[in-house]
Amino acid sequence: MDFVYPQANLIAGVDEVGRGPLVGAVVTAAVILDPAKPIAGLMDSKKLTEKRREALYWEIKEKALCWSLGRAEPEEIDQLNILHATMLAMQRAVEGLVLIPDYVLIDGNRCPALAMPAQAVVKGDSLVAEISAASILAKVTRDREMAELDKQFPGYGFAQHKGYPTALHLEKLASLGATEHHRKSFAPVKRALGLG
Repeated sequence: MDFVYPQANLIAGVDEVGRGPLVGAVVTAAVILDPAKPIAGLMDSKKLTEKRREALYWEIKEKALCWSLGRAEPEEIDQLNILHATMLAMQRAVEGLVLIPDYVLIDGNRCPALAMPAQAVVKGDSLVAEISAASILAKVTRDREMAELDKQFPGYGFAQHKGYPTALHLEKLASLGATEHHRKSFAPVKRALGLG
């Protein structure tokens, strides 16, 4: 499917990482690319090797007209639910841009409330360069946070599974209990806390 870009000067792409994990923030990024400085190899961050993502992460930060990160913490996810927390984190990313975009393209099937026109693009991280760039910034940022969390809580394997509910994570959650960074509203965490 070919994606047709809207007629606009400054287009921001927005994507999120971390809706599925049981621990940590949902991290979003908004990116306005510079047409004069193309970046080769932009694609959905999940399809790139870690090494390639890291290289592109620095190139995006260097060449983009502007970029911004947004986030919603585990407490906000528990209060709002993951969908509303993701929308809030996306709003924060767009509001953090130093240039105000004329149009915003969001990965997925729904848009947060924004001050400018926006369009949701299903599989946008594969179709829209700006969304691909946002997905890379968000993923590298969140993966680094999981590596840091792994140092604080070495028993859980956060650096490996990035907080997703793998067999290892569920096993560690059952034996070690939940950390303060776990999302208490998610069923496996509720069970580990004896709330489910």
